[in-house]
This record gives sequence, structure tokens and C-alpha cells, in this order.
Amino acid sequence: MTTARKAMLAKIRAGLQDGKTTDDQRAAVVAARIKSPPSHPLPGRVDKHTGDRVAQFKGYLVGQSATVIEVNSTTEIPEAVSKYLRDGNLPQRLRSGADKYLADLPWSKVPSLERASGPATPTDDTSLSHAVAGVAETGTLVMASGADNPVTLNYLPENHIVVVEADTIVGGYEQALGKVRESYGKGLMPRTVNFISGPSRTGDIGGKLVMGAHGPRRLCVIIVKG
Repeated sequence: MTTARKAMLAKIRAGLQDGKTTDDQRAAVVAARIKSPPSHPLPGRVDKHTGDRVAQFKGYLVGQSATVIEVNSTTEIPEAVSKYLRDGNLPQRLRSGADKYLADLPWSKVPSLERASGPATPTDDTSLSHAVAGVAETGTLVMASGADNPVTLNYLPENHIVVVEADTIVGGYEQALGKVRESYGKGLMPRTVNFISGPSRTGDIGGKLVMGAHGPRRLCVIIVKG
């Protein structure tokens, strides 16, 4: 540290009445805060019980033109996916990543459904992803990139189906980022975290609402309650 910098910092500390602490002491305070960061304040509308958070999350998604399907267990997911595609007159095929949670689902229940693995391609009609968390405050899905859930699945196909567990739906964004940290371990984060709230839309051109402008035209969220 240069003499000029030392002098400048000494004046700042004196102004803050902190001249008695050493650099090592201040570094220890910073390290302790990083190790155990304080919780952020939350707005009243997100400080709710789990059941209320799920209802709020669902309400915002429906208000944002998403389709929401609730299932009682993971065993119901394949049939829910197939029915959604059938009801929308969509091909019985989809693409997903290497996510073990999705791979272990009982897909044999729907033998007519074709599944491909890997990043999305221009010919894919529908993608299937697994969310790290949901945010009740705004009805937002938290998606972590990587081989398990390639980020292209979020944007390239016209139809995006996302599975999220009810117990991962939290109140606010700060708690959702905490879920990401829990999933990846301390000091590690995925390269990209995407926040998705409803199907893609824009009103930039002539003030007319256009769906699917920058991503999927349709979004289906499957909430697993059990």
C-alpha cells in the first residue's frame, strides 16, 4: 500500500471514528459477514406459509398467461406432460437435458411420447426443464444453466414445460438465490441463472402484444405437491 493511500484511508477511518481497529480486525469482520450473511428484509406479501406461497406463485403464473398443472407426486408427471401436449394438439415429443430428476421419471407410462436429450435444436417443438426454485412474489421460475438443463431449452422451442417442486417455492428472490447456492455448494454458482415469468411476449411494436417474440410462445408449469 502506498504512503498516499495509507494517509487517505487513515483520514477516512478517523472521520468514521474507526482509527482504533487494525486491518486484520476489519478483515475478520468482513469474513464473518460473508460466512454468515444476515437475512434480507422481505415484503409482507411474500412472508407466507408454504401453502399460501404455492397459491400465490400459481396465481401470478396464470395471470401471465402460463398454464399451471398440479400433481401429487413425481409419478404423475409423464402423464401430465403427455396430456398437456395432447390437449394443445402438439406432437408427442420433447427434448430435455441430463437432469437425473427428470430422467428417473416413469416415462414408460406414456410409450407414445418421444424424448430426446441435449441442448435444444431449431426443429424441437417442446422442451422440458427442471427449475431450481420458484418465486411466489412474482410467479417466477429460477433456472440454472448446465448439462442438466441447457439454457437453450428455455428459449428455442415454441413450447416450454417446467417442473418445480412445491417445497422449493420461496417468497422472494433473495431466498431463491439461496436455493441456487444450496444446490451448487458454497462459493459455486452456475454460469447462468435465468428468471422466467410467463411465456415470452413483447409490446414494443406499435403497442401490440406479441407472444413468443424472444422465446417460447407457451409455458406450462407442473407443480409437484408431494
